[in-house]
Amino acid sequence: METFELPHELHGDGAHKVFAVHGWFADRSAYAPVVPDLDRTAFQYALVDLRGYGGARDLGGTYSTAEAAVDLVALADRLGWERFSVVGHSMGGAVAQRLLAQAPHRLRRLVGVSPVPASGLALPPEQWELFADAAHKAENRRAILDVTTGRRRPAAWLDRMVARSVEVSDPKAFRAWLDSWALEDFHDRTEGSAVPALAVTGALDPALSAALMRETWLRWYPRAELYELPAAGHYGMDETPLELVRVWEDFLRADTPV
Repeated sequence: METFELPHELHGDGAHKVFAVHGWFADRSAYAPVVPDLDRTAFQYALVDLRGYGGARDLGGTYSTAEAAVDLVALADRLGWERFSVVGHSMGGAVAQRLLAQAPHRLRRLVGVSPVPASGLALPPEQWELFADAAHKAENRRAILDVTTGRRRPAAWLDRMVARSVEVSDPKAFRAWLDSWALEDFHDRTEGSAVPALAVTGALDPALSAALMRETWLRWYPRAELYELPAAGHYGMDETPLELVRVWEDFLRADTPV
């Protein structure tokens, strides 16, 4: 599998190295709302663009979580990161778990923000059509954003999120990524891992909920934890950025270097 250097930006110079991996609807700018309040002394964050997004929008590939894990390990090598943690949002949460399968000895801690389970996400036929057609229909992206945030967000925010999503993603890659994160089941390769794993969910998200994490994440990972953001849906970085950063950095800070 061909690797290359994922486009990325670094924040901080701390000893604890952390990848931040975006979800299906955005590139690394998904983390822009939390960047000003990251602890840059304790951590160094690398915000990355996956293939088909942002700086890698025009790059070919399989557009899969497995390929992304290989790309991230290659980037860690280039950055000189022997061990690191990873924060992954939604689809990025599935990528983070692929890292758990690919290089468990290099992971310090794993954080999933509304993460897709390593078993994929079963979608009924009508929902599958909505998601599959979102590659070319902005109105579908808007509908998905609205539902997954509890239908409580301003119209202007929904419009802005859709516009960014369309701008930063390649339609072909966007559609291919859906097959990977929704259909692939690799949880047998991660189940039982001793790497500490935190799932952060939003109470307003009907899909990637705390209940789903109890059936997947908390069953598979012996050192798993769960935190539910009471005022957030699927997009905690936008909806409750300060609480989200506090929760994930408290979890990362609990790590004792080996």
